[in-house]
Amino acid sequence: MDSTELNSALEIPAETLAVLAEISHEINASLNLDEVLANAAAQVKRLIDYEIFAVLLPEPNTGDLYIRFAIGHRPEVVEHWRIPIGDGIIGAVAKTGQSIRVGDVLKDRRYLAAAEAVRSEMAVPLIVRGRVIGVMDIESRQPDYFTPAQQTILNLVASRIGTAIENARLFENAQKQAETLLLLNEIGRETNATLQVDEVLRRAAELTKRLIDYQIFSILLLDQAAGVFRHHVTVKFGQRVQEKSAVPEHEGIVGAAAKLRRPIVVPDVSLDPRYRMLNPETRSELAVPMINKGRVIGVMDLESPQMNYFTPDHVQVLSILAAHLAVSIENARLYEQVARDESRMERDLNAARRIQGALLPRLPGPEFGLSIAARVVSSRELSGDLYDFLRYGPQDLGIALGDVSGKGSAAALYGAVAVGTLRSLGSLKPRPANMLRAVNGFLGERLIEGRFMTLCFATWNRRRRLLRLANAGQEQPILCHGGKCEKIPLAGFPLGIFEEVTYDERAFILDPGDVVVFYSDGIGDAQNPAGEFFGHRRVAKIVHEHQGLTADGIADRILEEADTFSGGQHPTDDRTLVVLKVQPPSD
Repeated sequence: MDSTELNSALEIPAETLAVLAEISHEINASLNLDEVLANAAAQVKRLIDYEIFAVLLPEPNTGDLYIRFAIGHRPEVVEHWRIPIGDGIIGAVAKTGQSIRVGDVLKDRRYLAAAEAVRSEMAVPLIVRGRVIGVMDIESRQPDYFTPAQQTILNLVASRIGTAIENARLFENAQKQAETLLLLNEIGRETNATLQVDEVLRRAAELTKRLIDYQIFSILLLDQAAGVFRHHVTVKFGQRVQEKSAVPEHEGIVGAAAKLRRPIVVPDVSLDPRYRMLNPETRSELAVPMINKGRVIGVMDLESPQMNYFTPDHVQVLSILAAHLAVSIENARLYEQVARDESRMERDLNAARRIQGALLPRLPGPEFGLSIAARVVSSRELSGDLYDFLRYGPQDLGIALGDVSGKGSAAALYGAVAVGTLRSLGSLKPRPANMLRAVNGFLGERLIEGRFMTLCFATWNRRRRLLRLANAGQEQPILCHGGKCEKIPLAGFPLGIFEEVTYDERAFILDPGDVVVFYSDGIGDAQNPAGEFFGHRRVAKIVHEHQGLTADGIADRILEEADTFSGGQHPTDDRTLVVLKVQPPSD
């Protein structure tokens, strides 16, 4: 019978009231929902000797009642039973907010047979602030087992248990939210800890499982060129699978989420015409777009074999995760693009370095009466310094050493143009000043903003032992002659700045054993930890002290001293030099 049919409130013995007070104290002693429900079952047992006990609470997404705690029910009933509001005795209590006592369930059409041989049932609503938050249900295998007095007592117990359950649920929700936020923070750190797209996606699949107990999970990334979403990660029932199918950009639940730029929840995919069946077992689906800087880059898609599986909490959590993941994926993509570009550039630079090395001129032989050494120490993969030798005749040789402004591939390319110009003019055998004027005219006609070069050019005649020099802004060469080692004072404008420039020229008659050193500013400008420059005086001093060495020995000594002076640090500028040492006449 319904509680509304009770003629009058029954008097409750003082002993029972004392037990009720004790029950109220016991069930409010914990904020753990499982403990509260277990405690409630034990306390009710003290007053009413039931055989089957259950507390049912509404599911967040459907409102259907599920068994949150039970004693005496079969496990499959606890796990799978869902009771819509209004169905059965329990659903009727939830709908009306009134308790129901049934003496013989076999005579009540509302009864839902969840347990065998049940004959009597009593269900009472759990009400907090005028709202039904659940139902407490007890059953017996004896007919007419529960009395009106017990119904009143169970109503009183339920009023106390309802408040305890609500407090415990609020506490449980707060704990879950805190745990979710911590987990989201951890996920954010982990997905940002790697810059490989595949690793980011793999970790996302693992970490999402810690937030949502999914059965089927996919991350699809947008292929803009093809206009489709491609599966990059798919996990089905705990196993990662290779899903080769693609989803057209504006089709299916995935396409709808991307087009609308918001999460799409489908409680029953069989009722949604947008659904594209890939997994026959799917009953419900949740798709959340991943958006970075206003652009959809992909979709996270979850599927379940249960209808109405995904809750508003799932949507909120997955939306936060999708935002984190979109940034991580985009960062990883940019990094991989940069890595690919750098790898390609590295291959190109290595090839260019090999080509540049192969293009370095061979040293002239002894027929010119000189011991010759040439060295280049690059500060980068490609050198902006250059040297060259032009064979004017059987006994005449042109010597060039230059330095292009800037560094790297642009400087190397500019230098290659300059060398080509030198070699094309070499057939005319111009004297040094004329050579510089001609090269400057060529480069001046093709002005490149921010690019110019310095160049020192000399010619040598073996028979007369005559050295002629002109300089276009290059470091002044060192000449060791007559017991003195000093720089040759010779200046001029760099090449490629002004079209019409003239250059001075000097000539020297050298003796056997004399040494001439052409070198770039990377040697003179080398600095020690105190900020002092290596300078031309140290170069002259080294040549003077080691004039007896071969040209190779002198060149190596200069570079070793410069390296030691700078503390062994990698050069900040190219270091290039050419050493000429006049040989005695051969018999």
